Order: sequence, then structure tokens, then C-alpha cells
Amino acid sequence: MKKYIFLTLLITSACFAQKTTLYTIGDSTMANKKDPDKNPEHGWAQVLQPFFKNDIVVVNKAVNGRSTKSFINEKRWDSIYKKLKKGDYVFIEFGHNDEKIEDSTRYTNPHTTYRYNLIRFVKESREKGAIPVLLTSIARRNFNEKGVLVPTHGDYPLETRLTAQEYKVPFIDLEYYTELLEQSYGPEKSKQLHLHFKAGENPYYDKDKADDTHLSLLGATKIAQIVINQIKQSEDPQLKKLKDNCKM
Repeated sequence: MKKYIFLTLLITSACFAQKTTLYTIGDSTMANKKDPDKNPEHGWAQVLQPFFKNDIVVVNKAVNGRSTKSFINEKRWDSIYKKLKKGDYVFIEFGHNDEKIEDSTRYTNPHTTYRYNLIRFVKESREKGAIPVLLTSIARRNFNEKGVLVPTHGDYPLETRLTAQEYKVPFIDLEYYTELLEQSYGPEKSKQLHLHFKAGENPYYDKDKADDTHLSLLGATKIAQIVINQIKQSEDPQLKKLKDNCKM
């Protein structure tokens, strides 16, 4: 009996050890939202798990309102760094709040502090044998009167692209692909990807809601699908484990 129990524990431990953790760090466009069954707002990393087989475990550590600076200063990165193990992944998508120039606790210069914070995430992930993946910020729904989608992120996506290139980091250009998504829906229909409600239209909001940054369940799911599609199409050997564990 003891031998049987030991073998069972050994097999269970081996199965558990095979699982790979995918940490996601970033801001509210990724983060888990409270009351997901009632709340219209969802982060795209919140809905990522169902796109993977059971061997990939998504641990969403993105938090509303955080920049690279505040995420580090609040010790949120330290808490993840301590848990990282060889073969884990870290998806890194910041920028929306690094832009907050009126807020000294969050603002970063894209060419200096923001860049070096990304480099820190990359280097420290690799120290633990984990695989960092850089992603540009998702596009805002920001159409002008001519129906042109106008970018809002300044040089932050550029610095993310350059850092990925310089440090040979797997890279997903979410800004580009979400621009395509917004444009495919157009100025009016793209509201469905975000949070647009008249007062009383949704029980979660008692006033008019017009939010072009945060995501509806539809928007979050579409972006999670974009991420999965980019993983599937990638030839980067660093992403092989994720690629092999994407559901078809």
C-alpha cells in the first residue's frame, strides 16, 4: 500500500512539474476584473487560459493603472521574480500608464526609464531561465472625423520594438494588430470592442459609459485570439512550448 501511494505521489508530482507557467504583467487592458459574470469589462489576459491546453497555466499579474515604474516600485515584479522557474514565460505589455506625464509615480520617459525597465524585466526573467515576451500596447479606439485611426502611444511602442530587436526577445506587435482590428470594425462598430453604454443599458453602469481604452468581453477575446495567432505563426524557437500547447 505504501509503495502504491508513493508511486501515485511520484506520478502526480511529475505531471505537475510538466506544467509551464505563463505570467502576464501589464496594466488594465490585460488585468483580471472583478465580477466577471456581470462586469462588461475584461482584460485580454483574463480570457487567455482557454486558448491553451492544460500544460500551460496562465497567471495574470497585470494590475489596473500600473506603469513599468509603479509595477516595479510596488514590488509586484519582485514577487513574480521570486517564483520564476526555468521554462516559464513572462508576457510584458506596458505603456498606457507610462504615458501619464502628470503623475510622477507612474510616468516614464520612453527613451530612458521605460526602456531600461523593459530591459530589467527581460534580463531578470532570463536569469531565472524564464522566457520573456515583449508586446506593444493595444491601440485605443481613437478615430478622427475622417475615420482615420489616430495613434495615442507616442514612442513607447517604438522602444518596445527596439528592445525586442536588440535583446532578441520574442515579440508580438499588439499595437499593429489591434489597429487592424479597430479598422476592420470601423468608427462605429468598433465601440463593441470597448465599453459604450447609455445610462441604464447595462446594469453595471448607472451613467453613460464611453470608454475607448478598456475592453468588452468581445474585445478582450479578439485580442487574446490575436496573441494566440501570432504565437502559432511564429518561427521563434523560444515560443515552441507555447505554440505546441495552443488549442487548434
